[in-house]
Amino acid sequence: MSDDVLNRPPVHALLADGTTACIRPVAPADHDGVRRFYEEMSPENLRLRFFSVSRRSAALAADRACAPGRPGYRALLARTQDRVLGLAEYDTAGEKDTAEISIAVGDTLHHLGVGTLLVEHLVSAARADGVTTFTADALSENREVLRLFSDLGLRVTRRFEGPEVRCTIRLDQDDTYLSAVEARGRAADVASLVPLLRPDAVAVVGAGRTPGSVGRAVLHHLKAGGYTRRLFAVNPGVDHILGVPSYPAVGDLPLTPDLVVVAVPAAAVPAVAEECGKAGVRALVVVTAGLDADQARTLLAACRTHGMRLVGPNCLGVSNTESGLRLDATFAAGHPRPGTAGVAVQSGGVGIALLDGLSRLGIGVSSFAALGDKYDVSGNDMLQWWESDGRTDLALLHLESFGGPRAFSRTARRVTRRMPVLTVDAGRTVAGRRAAASHTAAAATRTMTRQALFDQAGITATRSVGELLGTAALLHSQPLPAGPRVAIVTNAGGAGVLTADACAEAGLALPPLTPELIDDLLAVLPEGAAAGNPVDATAAVTEEQLTDCLERLTRHPGVDAVLVALVPTAVAAATGDDLVRALTGAPGHGAKPVAAVRLEQDLPVRLLPAAGGGAVPSYAEPQAAARALAHAARRSSWLARPAGTVPDLDGVETARAREVVRTFLAAHPDGGRLDPRTCADLLACYGIPQLPWAWAETEDEAVMAAERLRGPDGRVVMKAHWPGLVHKSEQRAVHLDLQGDSQVRAAYRDFENRFAGLLTGAVVQPLAARGTELFAGVVQDEVFGPLVLFGLGGTATEVLGDHAARLAPLTDHDVHDLITAPRCAPLLFGAHGSGPADLEGLEQLLHRLSRMAADLPQLAEADFDPVLATPDRVSVLDARVRLVPRDAQDPYLRRLR
Repeated sequence: MSDDVLNRPPVHALLADGTTACIRPVAPADHDGVRRFYEEMSPENLRLRFFSVSRRSAALAADRACAPGRPGYRALLARTQDRVLGLAEYDTAGEKDTAEISIAVGDTLHHLGVGTLLVEHLVSAARADGVTTFTADALSENREVLRLFSDLGLRVTRRFEGPEVRCTIRLDQDDTYLSAVEARGRAADVASLVPLLRPDAVAVVGAGRTPGSVGRAVLHHLKAGGYTRRLFAVNPGVDHILGVPSYPAVGDLPLTPDLVVVAVPAAAVPAVAEECGKAGVRALVVVTAGLDADQARTLLAACRTHGMRLVGPNCLGVSNTESGLRLDATFAAGHPRPGTAGVAVQSGGVGIALLDGLSRLGIGVSSFAALGDKYDVSGNDMLQWWESDGRTDLALLHLESFGGPRAFSRTARRVTRRMPVLTVDAGRTVAGRRAAASHTAAAATRTMTRQALFDQAGITATRSVGELLGTAALLHSQPLPAGPRVAIVTNAGGAGVLTADACAEAGLALPPLTPELIDDLLAVLPEGAAAGNPVDATAAVTEEQLTDCLERLTRHPGVDAVLVALVPTAVAAATGDDLVRALTGAPGHGAKPVAAVRLEQDLPVRLLPAAGGGAVPSYAEPQAAARALAHAARRSSWLARPAGTVPDLDGVETARAREVVRTFLAAHPDGGRLDPRTCADLLACYGIPQLPWAWAETEDEAVMAAERLRGPDGRVVMKAHWPGLVHKSEQRAVHLDLQGDSQVRAAYRDFENRFAGLLTGAVVQPLAARGTELFAGVVQDEVFGPLVLFGLGGTATEVLGDHAARLAPLTDHDVHDLITAPRCAPLLFGAHGSGPADLEGLEQLLHRLSRMAADLPQLAEADFDPVLATPDRVSVLDARVRLVPRDAQDPYLRRLR
């Protein structure tokens, strides 16, 4: 049993009804509670659990579960503050990778997911211990436990033996299992948010009698916003505030509110939270800022102990515009317009800007949460709420931090298939690259890591609030383009040129129009028009002519979207033509997006009402329109690609790799870089191909190694080694092109002389064939997990910075993106007549590197530079690996932060 599992701290997780349970290992002090748990079971439940009813069953079960820790045994409790809900245990009974499991749940607690949650946590603990299979015996009439096993998402086989069933459960963490865990987590998460976002009663604690207090502003907002259900204030000595009944304490309220908004000084917040918890409140919004570390811990402990969801502290509040609810528990200046956009932010200022912008555009808001310091409720929670609320069709996020990025990524990948998810990529710039000892760590900036998360999850990442709103306007009002091909129409040549430049800068294509299309356009446009791309319709174009032009462009198969750049002219004013009506007056332009650029427009973006109830987005700047269209084209491309899969790899020896790591860290408790031999052993566990090499600690050993490794040309390479050496070329610790014994001896003596007191040996390799030098590496980000990087290698690695990155585990699509994204990619596909590289070998290398990173949380950095790619093979010429002591943590395990 690994120490990290034995010492695993308690965690809190959500049950199916949204209530909270604490999951923790059983301790000897739990004996009385566990015995009572079994004693309170009905005889029938005891019979199903123990296959018989005996007065001694409860005591024996408690003795077994609460005994001092022993190898191969693990027991987990699910409990609330005052009672045991369930218990699950496994015992390997001396077996290496198989354990027998048993589960018990209280009589009145079935169908709440207690047993399933316990088994999920037990599966995670077992995997960490190397257990690959659970077995369980159950009575064939015990439908509850048999259904629990079959619904886990794991591979289960059954064998009937008389009245009993023998179940065998494989503990593979594949996508089927993760999806099943997600589905259970999503249902529980949404249930837990109902008291927060759809409360039947709300109380505001800290609503002052005088204007100016935040609590009073929230209370006023709730009342003025038309909250349709029960509303209370909590303030000692006051009967009413703003016409709302007030009570001295939460415990004095005539009924227990679902939601309490806390707006008291920081020092009073923990006591108010504890009072709310004892009263049975289910959700808190803490708008108070400035909590110190002790106050923060006490606040969160109260929420976890009493099962309350928490938004904040230091937040603007929450809103839900449902017609039968009209909840606006914020202190924003105005009320959000009801609509279909879900909004979650950490910054209150950004939240106000988005609420105002969405209301002005007419998109409106379905629900809003300003998460503040984000102790509990997160962007992941809100995505799952919007996914299931039946109202939201557009999600907008402004997140400054990520508590569980890999779980967030899986949620976002699912949600973005149903609706656009947009974010402002906050905190992009870094004053400089993080100081690091390897190429991988130097290249892996936080910006690159966040962008990898957004790209893989299909999230539309914008660079400003204005760009976010401009993109939201287009995605809300227009269909997605099938591709990046844009046709531009203008009544002023200069505006068309500006728009063309903006499209090119945004990565959109401006294809030349076909001769047939040009003829069609010139037939309907005024004399003097030019039907290139942009199409210059001239200032003389009429509303009817512009309408005909747009219809022809949107029908053409070579055009994916149309941008119309209009300027007001005296000609149109004199004729009474309204060119904007050419955009908005027609029933629609089919399945292709159309947007306007109007340089005189006073607001950055507007939605122009169109015939049939639709709208056309209009932008004051061509860059804004082009960026919005580019985001829409990327979303279309992402949706058109099927979800990727993480392939099975042959020849992977995870258990042996973990043993290599354990052995190294036992000898180096603080971690460090692997020596060449240990590094080679680790890479061999994952089938990562290396150029043949030999280790030499003397001049004679170097000569013998060279004799064995010389290729047809007889030349070898020698690389010095000592602990801590990273950049060999900078230290001039590499000798190339060595021929004959004399040159090998001279090279080794040179190392001995120059690196006296440091040198521990040298690596001898054959001189590599010609090919493309690449770089592949991984770095463990403390927040985001393992990030895999790929790009141009050799001495150009850091100078050119030609890298792409994706978060592990890599799917087949992720690997394809990694290989094709760097600027050096054409070299791999045979540019300049060099012939294509071994692309299948490159794919395998990246998948195996990803698997190693995902298997080994202790892998802080891996640096393969150079990786030589030739038409025949891919080989790692030089590898550096750094390990650190780090406990494994299951990123997909259901738990509250």
